[in-house]
Amino acid sequence: MNKIVRAVIHFMDETKVSLAWPLQSSDDPLTVATNVRKALEKDRLAIEVQGDLFVIPITNIKYVQITPAPANLPGDVVRGGLMA
Repeated sequence: MNKIVRAVIHFMDETKVSLAWPLQSSDDPLTVATNVRKALEKDRLAIEVQGDLFVIPITNIKYVQITPAPANLPGDVVRGGLMA
């Protein structure tokens, strides 16, 4: 069964876009940590959606919510947070 990942990208102008895609990598802790770090170092977010390429400058993004969060995250990620 293919695992689906969902994301909501919240933009600085208060708009948002919701996306879904198949899991891109394994749950291997090193792979997940490496991919998260690479994403944070980039100046843009690139996503292929139904044959179109979206390139979004990071400066336009307020935050990205990804569901479900990977089970294996880098050590500096705070875990167990609750919405208050």
